[in-house]
Amino acid sequence: MFVGMGAAKVRDLFKQATEKAPCIIFIDEIDTIGKKRDSGGMPGGNDEREQTLNQLLAEMDGFDGCKGVVILAATNRPESLDPALLRPGRFDRRIPVELPDLVGREAILRVHAKGVKMADNIDLNFIARATAGASGAELENIINEGALRAVREGRDRVSQEDLMESVEVVIAGYQRKSTVISPEEKRMVSYHEIGHALVAAKVTDAAPVHKITIVPRSSGALGYTMQVDEKERFLMTREQLLGRIATFAGGRAAEELVFNTATSGAANDIEQMTKLARSMVARFGMTDEFGMTAMEVMTNRYLGGDPGLNCSDETGSRIDEKVIQIVKSGHDKAVEVLKGNMDLLHRLADFLLEHETITGEEFMDIVRQYSTDETIVKAVEGAADQASEGVPHLSLEPVPNMNAHSSEDEAATR
Repeated sequence: MFVGMGAAKVRDLFKQATEKAPCIIFIDEIDTIGKKRDSGGMPGGNDEREQTLNQLLAEMDGFDGCKGVVILAATNRPESLDPALLRPGRFDRRIPVELPDLVGREAILRVHAKGVKMADNIDLNFIARATAGASGAELENIINEGALRAVREGRDRVSQEDLMESVEVVIAGYQRKSTVISPEEKRMVSYHEIGHALVAAKVTDAAPVHKITIVPRSSGALGYTMQVDEKERFLMTREQLLGRIATFAGGRAAEELVFNTATSGAANDIEQMTKLARSMVARFGMTDEFGMTAMEVMTNRYLGGDPGLNCSDETGSRIDEKVIQIVKSGHDKAVEVLKGNMDLLHRLADFLLEHETITGEEFMDIVRQYSTDETIVKAVEGAADQASEGVPHLSLEPVPNMNAHSSEDEAATR
């Protein structure tokens, strides 16, 4: 309401607030009028906006506990605010509102589930584990989508299956079973997704496979591999990150080994593994060559984050070389895993091609029956033990959280 209205509106606002005290003034998107002012009156500055900001600063001077007026403001670009706004006596207390953790997600799901008729066996904790990185609005949408699905199928209560399907809707979009894919392309997608799943099973500490599907989604994904970890992760070791990069490379590796070619379906996988490798080198200090030196800085972290290099062009080139080396190493690891499990790869791909979807239990049964790799067998048996103890044994690989492996250029992320 202040943009384009000048300082008069600010004076009138505080006059009304004083008359109606005690009261709260809440200014949303304060960065629209509170951006840093141009130094030295640079040409092209918005004088009207600066007058509005100056008036706001003047009105906030001299605040004390007796006036009965509290000022709150919100922004997702705190780094762009004028320093005068943030000094003690003005907006001197910051309350960051981050994405909810596991406990928070479960609590949010319970809030939105109160007004919805749920089946008796609903496990919201499992849904919370499957939605790492989801915002409150996305969690509300998951409950709503589950209710819509139940109504469409003629039921008066939401089941666990409805909620799991709604998680996939939020991640990858609605199912598009009417989409006609040629048998050859469908076979390629099948091997691509099984490649992800097998490498994930081989990698240490990887989240177990929950579901593999080649049913196209409205987001453009032709298939994805979903995993659900049994615990919340806040830290990732170097080995875990390298394993995740190898998992992303599993789809392309399967295409190369079986079809002796490469498809555009790995575009999102390549993007994610490159992003991870670059973070390892430039932000996480996980290479001997650069050590614990920050070569990259993140800005606008509340808007998804914009990376920017903080080094010379020569160092930037060396970073690129190291990133390429890490990605290539992950691809080589994926090829090695799949070469040692070709019979299992073919059996799983044939099963997926026939049924279009493999559940975590079916994946485990086939691996137990046909795998000669003890590491993979132990991995899936460990997941089965968790399931028998009532712990979810499956996992959507979150990079960042809530991300699905896609088999098309326009991948399903978040």
